[in-house]
Amino acid sequence: MAHFYLAVFIIGFALTVLTFVFGIAGHSFGHGGDLGGHGGDVGHGADAHGAISVPVLNFGTVTAFMTWFGGIGFLLSAYSQIVAVATVMASIVGGLVGGGLIFLFMAKVLAPDQIPMDPSDYYLPGTLGRITVTVPANGTGEMVYTQAGTRKTVAVRGAAGESIGKGTEVVVLRFERGIAYARPWEQVADGRGGESVSSR
Repeated sequence: MAHFYLAVFIIGFALTVLTFVFGIAGHSFGHGGDLGGHGGDVGHGADAHGAISVPVLNFGTVTAFMTWFGGIGFLLSAYSQIVAVATVMASIVGGLVGGGLIFLFMAKVLAPDQIPMDPSDYYLPGTLGRITVTVPANGTGEMVYTQAGTRKTVAVRGAAGESIGKGTEVVVLRFERGIAYARPWEQVADGRGGESVSSR
């Protein structure tokens, strides 16, 4: 049994290390606005509200349970005269304590700092951007925009198949199959867009 406990401890500890190294247990969500320059946001931004709930059974608590269960079980079975049943029970209790401590840390320390993802933060129609790769007539270029606090790029086409020069500020009218369809901001502002922004 000592070898079993040792194997569980090694696996749990290794997964715990990987969790911290690669950030498996933590996710941060930000909220940002669109590119400015015209005194406002064309789209509909919304701040996220509410708290993120942490499930009791998650990667962090399971690996903590394995680590404590295996470690306590190995020590008791290898260096004490406690019977096997008592060793299993003590190991389970130790694992629950370890998992509980990790759960409390995640729920009380990590979760309050997180902002739940709001689909409106990733809604492209109405977003302002700037063309970084010229859009040829009936072709595809590239635009850069800021959303959810991050600078992003996306493939873009003219909403009516028109060409759009590099550096032109545009507004996304619709988003289909990974491609944004946009018009120059000036045309939309002057009412010459010929197409309204897609509604949700």
